[in-house]
Amino acid sequence: MKTKTTLLLLAVVVALGVYIKYYESKKPNTEEVKRQAANVVNFERDNLDGIVIQNGDDKIELRRQDKKWRLEAPFKDQADTMAINNLLADLDSWQKYDTIPASEIAKNKNLLDEYGLSKAKLRLKLLGKEMPQEIVFGNDAALQGKMYLRLGDSNEVLVAAQSVRNDISKKPEEFRDKKLTDLTMAQVTRALLKTATGEMELERKTDHWEIVKPLKARGDDQKIADLIAQVTNAQIQQFVAEDRGDLRPYGLAEPRGSITLFAADDKQGQMLQIGGVPEKEKEQVYVRFAARGSVYTLPKKIEEILGTKPSDLRDRHLVRIDTNILDRITIDATGKGKTVLARKDESWTIASRNDQPANSGEVNRLLDLLKNEQVAKFVEDVASDLPKYGLDKPQLQLTFSSFASENTAETTAGEHPFATIAFGKIDGDIVYARLGDEPFIVAVRRALLDDIFADPLQWQELAIFRFKPEEVHKLNVVTDRDYALIRNANKEWTWVKGSEPINQVNVQSLLNTLTTLRSVRWSGATTPAHGFDKPQVTITFTTSPDDKAVHKLVVGGAAGGGMWCARTDEREGTFVISNPDFNGLHLPLVAAPPSATPSASPTATAATPLPPFPASPAVSPTPRP
Repeated sequence: MKTKTTLLLLAVVVALGVYIKYYESKKPNTEEVKRQAANVVNFERDNLDGIVIQNGDDKIELRRQDKKWRLEAPFKDQADTMAINNLLADLDSWQKYDTIPASEIAKNKNLLDEYGLSKAKLRLKLLGKEMPQEIVFGNDAALQGKMYLRLGDSNEVLVAAQSVRNDISKKPEEFRDKKLTDLTMAQVTRALLKTATGEMELERKTDHWEIVKPLKARGDDQKIADLIAQVTNAQIQQFVAEDRGDLRPYGLAEPRGSITLFAADDKQGQMLQIGGVPEKEKEQVYVRFAARGSVYTLPKKIEEILGTKPSDLRDRHLVRIDTNILDRITIDATGKGKTVLARKDESWTIASRNDQPANSGEVNRLLDLLKNEQVAKFVEDVASDLPKYGLDKPQLQLTFSSFASENTAETTAGEHPFATIAFGKIDGDIVYARLGDEPFIVAVRRALLDDIFADPLQWQELAIFRFKPEEVHKLNVVTDRDYALIRNANKEWTWVKGSEPINQVNVQSLLNTLTTLRSVRWSGATTPAHGFDKPQVTITFTTSPDDKAVHKLVVGGAAGGGMWCARTDEREGTFVISNPDFNGLHLPLVAAPPSATPSASPTATAATPLPPFPASPAVSPTPRP
């Protein structure tokens, strides 16, 4: 086959494919053809530009602009989109019930008069490309819920449901949107409030609102959202007048106040002015909405806007902490130096102590506490006298930072603080505080300071040991007796000296408690008050046959609340253990003689809390005199 012929056939195939795709595929199928044949009218919504309703002397013109509907006649206003969508939905599903052919109409010229179609007062015209003829509405038919109508000048008369006629048999006012504005809360980025007491400006930056005027302060997101929602959700009660005439009867020549909402790209904004109260409608108030050029009434609740003060909208949270960018927490306490906590994946370390593991639960507790902490009162809006509140030299300062390990196009390497809280003097139940460079001085609960650990030792992780019981090779326990045990070649426990029977159950219980020991909390630096000069229990153990890995635990005095002070040579400071753990570490390791009563059985002894005993050095498993 010649190349020319091949190319010609290929072109024909391509053309056929294009035809099938763009023409045949768009043809309605058999079911769709049947449905359209039964419809009163057929049209494409995307091609619809406008709707004209002639209802007696009233001509109502609706136009679609940028996917929104507006009234263009007899007045210009925002149209009720829901009412229009209901009309279009009824038109889409509007089917013929019966058809009276033109031939029958021609035989009796009076039928059009009888059907109310010769001088019909209600007409509907759809504007746009390939729209049906004007629809003329007549009288009710004999069948319930049905009526006569015709399309354009056609003499053919159709019988159909009255639904569309009901949709359009309204006064022009009923096509006006009763929702004051189509602006949504999410679209508002700025608000300007003017009242008799002054002017307030609010601005949304990223995800939060701020007060810009008359002072710069963090705004309460929820309260500002509620304020704006009073406008964006407002429903018009009455359409009163156009705003071009005399506004004095409505108290709008000199309004009592106004609020203007701005979207991101809107420089002019949508202004709502609040006027007087109608004489006959005491639960309503006159308003002028400039965006729609009209005077309306709204529920009287909208007056609440006029009483709004800056203090009503201030964020009472002490601080906003974005945990998504938080990498470092620095605690700087007078006389105790700095503690730096650093995020490591989902955990935290004490960076200022060689990145040793931190108590991540305690760090998260502090973050939750601070994020939820409310200001007790706003003390000063201008921090001109810091020494008065002890904020020139804070007793405690918290700094929250993000951290970059290397330079990038967005940021430089190193620490980047984004929030700082300074705590000053204590005054009764409150302590004065200041956030970063904000000019304000606030008061917060004095008890908050107790929840911020200034001692880096208190941030240590709670796990003391992380071993398996079978890893312990040698064990020495000193209570009221000295117990020294070692595993033999068969991994069985034997005395280093002595031959008394070993209580294997108690040994295993003690190992279970010891090897997975967790503190309740860290108390901080060790002091004489912790009672380590007279320990209750001293345990030394190794986790390798060569006895080089030696670990030591000492339990000192009572810590209150049924807990005990403890320390280990591997960690600095004192921690607190629970009473059940103390009992588990204080078990007798010599088996009771066979003649012992049930009350003196090893199990009963192990379950009973023991009183403190004086400490003594480990010598042998034999009772001391």
